[in-house]
Amino acid sequence: MKENEELRLKELKRQEDELRNRGFNMICGIDEAGRGPLAGPVVVASVIMPANSMIEGVNDSKKISEKKREKLYDQILEEAISYGVGIIGQDEIDEINILNATKKGLTMSLKELTVKPDLIIVDALTHIDTMGIPYESIIKGDAKCYSISAASIIAKVTRDRIMREWDKIYPEYGFEKHKGYGTSAHIEAIKKYGLCPIHRKSFTTHFI
Repeated sequence: MKENEELRLKELKRQEDELRNRGFNMICGIDEAGRGPLAGPVVVASVIMPANSMIEGVNDSKKISEKKREKLYDQILEEAISYGVGIIGQDEIDEINILNATKKGLTMSLKELTVKPDLIIVDALTHIDTMGIPYESIIKGDAKCYSISAASIIAKVTRDRIMREWDKIYPEYGFEKHKGYGTSAHIEAIKKYGLCPIHRKSFTTHFI
């Protein structure tokens, strides 16, 4: 590993190292993918990484190429002490709103863990049901904390794979390319073909 990458990772782990020094050993990072798109689910991932984990390239998923994320996803799951994923579909997003759907997905992902965390660190969310486990909300946590970065990669890759499968069923919308986000090509497809079953109606009423 190059020296500058090692230094970057050490800085990314600094807050978690400080938390471990305070006695929190099993730290769970949580992040989501898909709060903003016009179609498809929101996916929330929880992950507990070993204290000595230093996977080269781990970063906020938005800063990594799709190909690199896929590789890192496998490495993260291989090293993880435990991980969980919560997926909330478009119909429920329309029913309970995207914020509540994200919070519900978070609790679902925690229930998937096989090891109970001492502490949860989460990107920006507050007023969440962590089933009694203490948590800290960190603004831009996916770019500041190693475990949240790892969770962001799990969530993003999981969601991208779901959207690629939907693309096979509804190829005219281009989901494989934009993953449901509101690109100009996606909006033009909605205007041409109307909504399909995976569109979030509460996000798309002004396009039709």
